Amino acid sequence: MSAPSSKPTVTEREARQVAEAAREQDWRKPSFAKELFLGRFRLDLIHPHPLPAAEDSERGEEFLAKLRVFCETRIDAARIEREARIPDEVIAGLKELGALGMKIDTKYGGLGLTQVYYNKALALAGSACPAVGVLLSAHQSIGVPQPLKLFGTDEQKAEFLPRCARTDISAFLLTEPDVGSDPARLATSAVRDGDAYVLDGVKLWTTNGVIADLLVVMARVPKSAEGRGGITAFVVETDSPGITVENRNAFMGLRGIENGVTRFHQVRVPAANRIGPEGAGLKIALTTLNTGRLSLPASCVAAGKWCLKIAREWSAAREQWGRPIAEHEAVGAKISFIAATTFALEAVLDLSSQMADEDRNDIRIEGALAKLFASEMGWLMADELVQIRGGRGFETAESLAARGEKAVPAEQVLRDLRINRIFEGSTEIMHLLIAREAVDAHLKVAGDLIDPDKSLQDKAKAGAGAGVFYAKWLPKLVAGSGQLPGTYGEFRHGVDLSRHLRHVERNARKLARSTFYAMSRWQGRMETKQGFLGRIVDIGAELFAMSAACVRAELLRTQGDHGREAYQLADAFCEQSRIRVEELFGRLWTNTDAIDHKVVKGVMGGAYEWLEQGIVDPSGDGPWIADTTPGPSKADNLHRPVD
Repeated sequence: MSAPSSKPTVTEREARQVAEAAREQDWRKPSFAKELFLGRFRLDLIHPHPLPAAEDSERGEEFLAKLRVFCETRIDAARIEREARIPDEVIAGLKELGALGMKIDTKYGGLGLTQVYYNKALALAGSACPAVGVLLSAHQSIGVPQPLKLFGTDEQKAEFLPRCARTDISAFLLTEPDVGSDPARLATSAVRDGDAYVLDGVKLWTTNGVIADLLVVMARVPKSAEGRGGITAFVVETDSPGITVENRNAFMGLRGIENGVTRFHQVRVPAANRIGPEGAGLKIALTTLNTGRLSLPASCVAAGKWCLKIAREWSAAREQWGRPIAEHEAVGAKISFIAATTFALEAVLDLSSQMADEDRNDIRIEGALAKLFASEMGWLMADELVQIRGGRGFETAESLAARGEKAVPAEQVLRDLRINRIFEGSTEIMHLLIAREAVDAHLKVAGDLIDPDKSLQDKAKAGAGAGVFYAKWLPKLVAGSGQLPGTYGEFRHGVDLSRHLRHVERNARKLARSTFYAMSRWQGRMETKQGFLGRIVDIGAELFAMSAACVRAELLRTQGDHGREAYQLADAFCEQSRIRVEELFGRLWTNTDAIDHKVVKGVMGGAYEWLEQGIVDPSGDGPWIADTTPGPSKADNLHRPVD
C-alpha cells in the first residue's frame, strides 16, 4: 500500500467546516460559562461550591502524601535542568508509585483519582519539577488513557489501560511540521489494508514521544467502501516496524521533557486499534481536551504558589532605603497581584475540576477558559517575581548557588511557563474556540441569515425563528439582579463580596449586548474580527474567575478554613479584575485593529523593509518548515523505552 504523496489543499471555508464538524453540536447539560456569555448569571450552577465525596478525598489525600515524599526525596530538579533529561530511575519510581495510572479506574490497575486530586497531584509534581508534571500530564490527560476512557471499546480498555496504569508511557500525536491548529491540512495517512491500516507521515512536538511505549496517532483515512474516511484516531505500539523517532527537540524551557519528531513509514496498525469510527478523530481529540486542558491550570497554580512563597520570603529579607522592599508600594502591588491571582486560579481550577467529576455540567467552555486565563496569568505572575528579584531574578539558580546565595530558579520558572500560552491550543486559538461556543446559541437561531450558501427561503425561515428568540432574550438584558443592592447578601461577611457578584451579573448582560450588537453590525464578517472576539472571551474569563473566587471564599468561610483571609484575597482579585474588565470593554470599540491591519499589509508587502536595515540575522540556514515527504527514515531511531 502506498501513501498519498501530496498534502491536502483546503480553502479557508473548508478548514472551518472541518473544525465545525468536529465540535460537539449539542448542549445536553447546563453550562455556567455558556449562560454567562448569554447574559444570564446562573450562580446556582456553581454555588454552593460542589465538593468531592469523602472516600474520593481520603484516597486522594493518601496518594498526595506518598507523592510529596517522592518529590522531596527522589526528584532533583537542578539535575534535570542541567542534564535536560528526567533520570530513568525517577520515571521508574513514578511507575512504582502508580503515578502513571492516577486517572485510570482501579479495575484496570489504576488509582482511580478524581479530576480534583489528579490536578492536585500534577501541581505537586510540577512544583518539584515542571518537566515531571508534563510527563505525567501528557501521558494521562491527552495520551492513551483519556481517549480510551471516553471512546474505547471494552476490549481496548482491557488490553491497554493496565499497561498505561503501571508500565507503559503514552503520547499524543496530532501536530505536523506544516499543520498546527488547522487539522483540515493533516497529511499523515492511514490506508485500509484488510484487517489493518498502513500509516505514513511525520508528527512534530510529540511530548513523551521519545520514550513512549504507546501512541495515540491522528491520521487521515481515505474514503472507501469499508468506511467513511476522515481524520481518525489509532492506538499504535511504538516498537512497530517503520516508526522512527528522528529527533529529540530542545526548548527554552521544560528542558527535561522527551519531545521529538516521529516518522511513520508503512506502519501496520490493526483495525482493532482504531478508537471510534473513521472520521471521529478530531471529535475525540476535542472531547478529550475538555478536561485534559485542566492539567495546564494545575501547573500554573503550582507556579503561582511558589512565586508567592519566594516573593514573600525575599521581600522580607531584602531591604531598600531602610525598609523591606515589600513595604514599598511598587513592590507591594506586585505581591498583591501574585497572591490574589493565585487564589483565583486555584478557585477556577478546583471548581472546574469538581464540575468535571460530577459530570452534571457541560464544562467545555469552563475548561477552555481555565486554560486560557491560567496560562496568561501564570506567565504574568512569574514575570512579576523576576522583577521583584531584580538582577537575581535574571540569574540562574546554578549561578546563585556558585556565589553562595539561595538557588532560586525564578528565570527557569518564567521559561517553563511560557509554553503554556501555546500548549494544547494557543491563546489566539483558544479565543476563537471559546468565541465559537459562546455565540453558538446565536448561530443556531440566526446562522442561516449570514450564511452566503443559504437560499432566500432558508434565510426567511431563519429570520422568523431569530425574531422569536430575540424578542424573548433581548429584554432580559436590560435589567437584572445585579442592580438590586441586597442581592447575593450571603457573600457579605466582614468583607463584602456581594457587590462583586452584582458586578459580574451586570457585566454578563453588558457582554451579551455587546456580542449581539457586533453580530448585527458585522454579520458574516464577525468571524474575521479576531481582536474583538478575543476581548469578548477575555471579559468572560475575568467574570468566570471572579465568580469562582467568590464562591471559593464562601466555601472556605463555611468550612472554617481561613475564611476571613480568603474573603480578603477574593476581594483583592475582584478589584483588580474589575479594572481589567473595564479596560477590555473600552477596547471593544476603541482600539487599533483597523490601522494594525493596514500596517500588516505594508509589512507583508515589503513597504517597511527599510526598517530592518542596520542589523545582522544570526539565524542559520534551512527551510522554514522541514520536508515531510512520506518515505523511509534516513535518521537513527532515538526512541529509548524506559524499563
